[in-house]
Amino acid sequence: AKFNGDYPIRAISTVGMVADIVRHVGGEQVEVTQIMGAGVDPHLYKPTRDDVQTLMKADIVFYSGLMLEGKMSDTLVKMARTKPVFPVTEDLDEATLLEPESLSGHYDPHVWMDVSAWAKCVDSVTRALCDFDPPHAESYQTRADSYREQLRQLHEYGLASTATIPESSRVLITSHDAFNYFGRAYGLDVMGVQGISTESEAGLQRVNALVETLVSKRVAAVFIESSVPRKNIDALIEGAASRGHQVVVGGELFSDAMGASGTYEGTYIGMLDHNITVVTHALGGSAPEAGMSGKLTVEGKERGT
Repeated sequence: AKFNGDYPIRAISTVGMVADIVRHVGGEQVEVTQIMGAGVDPHLYKPTRDDVQTLMKADIVFYSGLMLEGKMSDTLVKMARTKPVFPVTEDLDEATLLEPESLSGHYDPHVWMDVSAWAKCVDSVTRALCDFDPPHAESYQTRADSYREQLRQLHEYGLASTATIPESSRVLITSHDAFNYFGRAYGLDVMGVQGISTESEAGLQRVNALVETLVSKRVAAVFIESSVPRKNIDALIEGAASRGHQVVVGGELFSDAMGASGTYEGTYIGMLDHNITVVTHALGGSAPEAGMSGKLTVEGKERGT
């Protein structure tokens, strides 16, 4: 399908990370509406009647894919019968994707945690917009190039910052398994209390095994997430304390949702800048206090403690 020429193009995105790519590439030709806001867990999100109405009015729809928006799958399939609907991760190859044992045959959907991998999703969005609206293809390509360059700088910042974390402290323990790509990209051993989807309950065995890791490796900090309740992390802290090892909350990380709309952390770059900076500080590395470009508004060490 081609666009009818009645600008701006109405693009609907599921999560903020996807909406941000569409905003950057689409520019003034595209008006982006995002269904899930700050602090919303996409694994559990069920589309409301209003969401379905919003999707019906869309010219084009973008979602993350790889079963991230598990409860929206049926709705997205229905929409695809009448309009272009694109998963931004559709072109990623097997070498880029992680397939954890716990997911038995499914890929881990949290690709945006590795900036170099997420940058490849810019290509899918750009191609979709160029095909849908050929008269503005050149503008989309130019803006995509500019965004890719910003992402390249962010990835370099991630590599440089996390490289300063001491070898003995390179363990990242979070509320759920959203950080596997982050760990692979930036050389950290990642463990989540819950499985990949927030729907799986953290069993007592898992908590006990992680407490053992905290104590034996003398891990100093664990992390909560903005879109996941913190009770599992509190259980770890209490478990370690009962064995004489003090662990602190190193900060609140953004996992499945960006920060509040209108803030720097409410952008994909701000979200990852925050995560990289907070993790680096909490695990004993060095990074600028206000992040890559001095824009971080929340000092992670204070938040959530």
